[in-house]
Amino acid sequence: MVTAVILLTVQRERITAVAEALAEMPEVTEVYSVAGKFDLVALVRVRVNEDLADLVTDRMVRLEGILDTETLIAFRAYAQRDLDAGFALGAEG
Repeated sequence: MVTAVILLTVQRERITAVAEALAEMPEVTEVYSVAGKFDLVALVRVRVNEDLADLVTDRMVRLEGILDTETLIAFRAYAQRDLDAGFALGAEG
């Protein structure tokens, strides 16, 4: 499993629309609007690097309003309990 943090610069008037569109993508586990240099942060989990490349360079590029992205690929997770708890949500029932 590949985990990535994608930092996005978005046209101000499109922040909400882009955030909602990103949140609908199955690979995107969380989207945050943030203060600072970037407008949105998306947490992504994909099977392999090629899936990440397809997401960023094929599907995300189609979203109107994204001006720039910076993708950070995680090497290790140090708070596994948080990840496990997140994936366990909705697993019962």
